[in-house]
Amino acid sequence: MTSIKNPVTALVHLIHRYFIWIIVSSYLIAAVMPGFGLWIRTLNLGSFSVFQCKLDFPLPPLMLASLLFNAGMGARSAELRHLLHKPWVLLGGVFGNVATPLAFIMVVSFAMRFWHNPDEVQQILVGLALVASMPIAGASTAWSQNANGNLALSLGFVLATTLLSPLLTPMVLHAVGFVTVGDYSEDLHELAADGAVSFLGAWVILPSLLGILARWLAGDDRINSVMPLVKLINYCVLVLLNYSNASLTLPNVLSDPDLDFLAIMLVIVIALCSLAFASGYLLARVFHSDRKETVSLMFGLGMNNNGTGLVIAALALADHPQVMLPIIFYNLVQHLVASSVDYAIFRR
Repeated sequence: MTSIKNPVTALVHLIHRYFIWIIVSSYLIAAVMPGFGLWIRTLNLGSFSVFQCKLDFPLPPLMLASLLFNAGMGARSAELRHLLHKPWVLLGGVFGNVATPLAFIMVVSFAMRFWHNPDEVQQILVGLALVASMPIAGASTAWSQNANGNLALSLGFVLATTLLSPLLTPMVLHAVGFVTVGDYSEDLHELAADGAVSFLGAWVILPSLLGILARWLAGDDRINSVMPLVKLINYCVLVLLNYSNASLTLPNVLSDPDLDFLAIMLVIVIALCSLAFASGYLLARVFHSDRKETVSLMFGLGMNNNGTGLVIAALALADHPQVMLPIIFYNLVQHLVASSVDYAIFRR
């Protein structure tokens, strides 16, 4: 096993060092060659029926599930038990994940009152609402794992925000619905009544629990011996997910750009993402967290499950396709900011 592990470990370290440029390259490729990314989003690996219900297995949710399964395998039993002794860190992260973007959206709604195109303001607000209402991203566990963070805490953030999504998601969507107007407000209130609980349960909660079970059955020693390979898989999945998501929007942005709209949206998205990561660091200082917990807090609060947000936007807000742009931009920006934070703060 040692002869296999050493080259894989070396490759993981090399990818980790230059991962920000790999992410940027995937965005550039998506903008000019989106075909493969769009094909990934339409690929279905099969289906079967259970109790007269048809279950499909599209590739993007399966890739998301693989990240969560790997995170579950990486969560040590001792760390999971430790969460029960420090519940305030977990609860503080859940609160910060909702309060920070919601407060930011309220500020933006007032600051953008005099923007020359009111419809663009509504599109930005609705897109940000979908970002803020989603649980913490499964990809955050991969970033935490690759930066040697507290995987149990990272997984706890994902599971807690997912389990609370029937309460938190409608609350955020209704709140932003009150500061938007017209059809946009109506869509948010209607969307708040539906949610995406079944999707989150199938593709986030279940694979996480299965990963924890797999570690318990296999034992710590066996799992630890394959963790370099698991990290390598995480990198590959993250790149494919980013490329696939970017393929939805970046080609249109490149062919028919609305420069002032794109510029203000990019500024707002970068500000929100930076604030979210900063709030994770601030909470770590408040709770006197160690380095591992700081890693998990920053990546957890900075990264939301925008893949689910995109699916919801495509289905429920098809009459307002521009609301997908802030979600796409945040998905791109959060990985760039994550790469920058990882490089500047956590890389050893």
